[in-house]
Amino acid sequence: MKKIFWDNPYQTELLTKIISIENNKILFEETIAYSFSGGQESDKAWINNVPILNSIKEDHLIYYILPENHTFTVEQIVRMTIDWPRRHKLMRLHFAAELILEIVTQKYGFEKIGAHIAEHKSRIDFIADTNISIYFEKILDQYNQIINQDLPIKTGYSDIENQRRFWEIDGFAQVPCGGTHVRSTGEVGYVALKRDRPGKSVERIEIKLVDNI
Repeated sequence: MKKIFWDNPYQTELLTKIISIENNKILFEETIAYSFSGGQESDKAWINNVPILNSIKEDHLIYYILPENHTFTVEQIVRMTIDWPRRHKLMRLHFAAELILEIVTQKYGFEKIGAHIAEHKSRIDFIADTNISIYFEKILDQYNQIINQDLPIKTGYSDIENQRRFWEIDGFAQVPCGGTHVRSTGEVGYVALKRDRPGKSVERIEIKLVDNI
């Protein structure tokens, strides 16, 4: 299965062939629809205007779940489309979270224990007893400098056989990541940070795009 969402995350439509059908579980030759992984939510997508309800990852394949009453057949050529505004917000919030995580890890050494990237906000959870909001000003100072530099975001495979991928910008080592990314840091844009404490010794940073507040 060719995952075009890695090669070209800006592609919103695709003609692809159905490889197999098992009831409402369908495998396509190629795909542009990202499936939940690494905390990043799945794309909202359609096959010939029929909604994809869910997806299942098995090894390096993605099977898509469609309504039970679908009429698709094996070898059929179909049109796959995604919700682009949602995808673009996910891409921006994904990289914003990755960048905040790298800054926090490098500057303060807090251990990440969880993350989630949704359409309207992303969050990262750290093991910490300190109120993490006391660092927000310095975190945002460094973050904004990187955004203002509009650095190119390089992505690629660190291990093609096992489909392990990375992103990289100037000043940072390669960061393992299989998500979808924008082309440059300037496209990510500015963010606002909010602190939460979901549990004992757990500090959460919530991230929202400034143009999405």
